[in-house]
Amino acid sequence: MIDLRAVSVAVGFAREALSSRWADHAWRVVGVAPAGEAPARAELVRDALELRLHGDEADHYLLNLTAPEPMLFVVWRLQDEVPSVMMLTVSYGEAARMLDAGENVEGVPLPADLAGWVEDFARRHYRPPEKKQKNKRYANTREESQS
Repeated sequence: MIDLRAVSVAVGFAREALSSRWADHAWRVVGVAPAGEAPARAELVRDALELRLHGDEADHYLLNLTAPEPMLFVVWRLQDEVPSVMMLTVSYGEAARMLDAGENVEGVPLPADLAGWVEDFARRHYRPPEKKQKNKRYANTREESQS
């Protein structure tokens, strides 16, 4: 059975030269491609990575898709001086939470075929926010305050 909640992709990294006395280069995410393929300009490829969608993030997926350029966010860390991917997401909320936690998060343009898949999933799972009821605890009427 095909899992419609996950796809496998490859993430490409390239070294960017720095003019710093502390480091001569930094790794940057340069693109994503279908699993088994290398993204353009990639010096290092991390392959067969899972991009998994979650129903409770549907509103964040739709927010991403309505941006001028929808993104796929790559959460990564250096391990032994080499990039290691910790997580992939297309959720603005998840990416923001990872940034808040101090993780490296880089966005790359979301490929059109993945954008269609994400949109189909998000529209199926989106639930409008529940309307909050006014708290009447402090709403005193004139009659109540005189009694």
